[in-house]
Amino acid sequence: MDKPTGRQIAAARTLAGLTQPELAERSKVSVPTIKRMEGSDGPAVGMANNVDAVCRALASAGVEFIPENGGGAGVRLRKP
Repeated sequence: MDKPTGRQIAAARTLAGLTQPELAERSKVSVPTIKRMEGSDGPAVGMANNVDAVCRALASAGVEFIPENGGGAGVRLRKP
């Protein structure tokens, strides 16, 4: 998948029921870094390894990132 947008990360975190501090702990990334990523217009800002760590933490919480496919990028929860 391409780099997620800041809004996708914010939506994914909310969908997973995580707070910013909880996501920061799970991804080993600071809360200010999470805030900067989520506040991004367009692709999430930040070092690639930090964005990857956040995406992995969200994936382990059951979130799937949906790439842009003509209908818009998004997120969803995997089926249990």
